[in-house]
Amino acid sequence: MGRTRTIAAEPTGAGEWPDGFDHVDTQIRVGSGDAAFTALAEGILTWQIQRRAGLRVSAPPRAVPGARITSGFGVGNLRLPVPCEVVWALEPGRAVRTDGAEVELAGFGYGTLPGHPALGEEAFLAMKTGDGGVYFRILAFSKPSGLLFALGAPVTKLTQRNVTRSYLQAARSLVAGK
Repeated sequence: MGRTRTIAAEPTGAGEWPDGFDHVDTQIRVGSGDAAFTALAEGILTWQIQRRAGLRVSAPPRAVPGARITSGFGVGNLRLPVPCEVVWALEPGRAVRTDGAEVELAGFGYGTLPGHPALGEEAFLAMKTGDGGVYFRILAFSKPSGLLFALGAPVTKLTQRNVTRSYLQAARSLVAGK
């Protein structure tokens, strides 16, 4: 996989998504300056986005290619394990997007593993633009991993929207130092 890495080089809303998959491409401004970018980048690369979004995370300390993560969705001890593997990771550094804009980027993308209710990939990016603005971007594409999960697709889509909202709030709180 690694498709989200290619799309990450595109401006928001651009990029080619795999056929037959639903997709998410959401970006919000969370602050400005080096400190905000560093806080967000470190929070992404150390799974703080997932933890602050309310997920239980079992993973190595840092997102690196090949790292396996299992997070749990649910309430209390009733959790659905969702296993993934990091397919790409980007330590903070300069990049040039396809539109020619020079930005600072950091983040990672992970793909689903057997046992996950979906097939696909999700990515989390910190970006600092030339004017110092710091943005959090989520990229994802997915489809149900089997008939059982296809029957529950409306619930899965609602869950994805809610988790995305939680990720956005987590990014805001990371940058705010809360």
